Amino acid sequence: MAGTEGRHDRRGGKTAGETLERLATEMVLAQKQYWGRGPDSAKAYVMDDLLFIVMRGGSTTAERTMLDAGREDSVRATRQEFENDMAERLTDMVQDVTGRKVLTYQSQMLLDPDMVVELFVFDKDAPAPARATAEGQMGDGSVGEVRGTDVEAGDDDTDKAAEQR
Repeated sequence: MAGTEGRHDRRGGKTAGETLERLATEMVLAQKQYWGRGPDSAKAYVMDDLLFIVMRGGSTTAERTMLDAGREDSVRATRQEFENDMAERLTDMVQDVTGRKVLTYQSQMLLDPDMVVELFVFDKDAPAPARATAEGQMGDGSVGEVRGTDVEAGDDDTDKAAEQR
């Protein structure tokens, strides 16, 4: 909807779209840093007290090899252990970026299509940014989306983003 792209949230004047893009970027960076490979793309969505970050692509060569051998359960189990270990880091990142308290976090790996969905549940303390986010995404489908190839771990922008947290 017209005019929503410029709506500022409560964290230093950032628009809802900028916040979503930062969430997607930070998630790609975390995947690249800790998993060794990030997704092909990531997009963040906020609706009410829910944050979804959908990452497309990104299975490692080892995972694809195991999937080709029919070992889906092993791949899922390994990914789940990784996400369990990452829960505190990812929750802290989301809280830092959004200024909202995260009550719980869950991750789900889909095999076909190659996709991971990260779900964060917020405390219901700030519905206005969620409305701005929803309105912004309805007006521009690319709001909150980043390409994995555009996010490089260790570059100057990454260092600046990390310093802002």
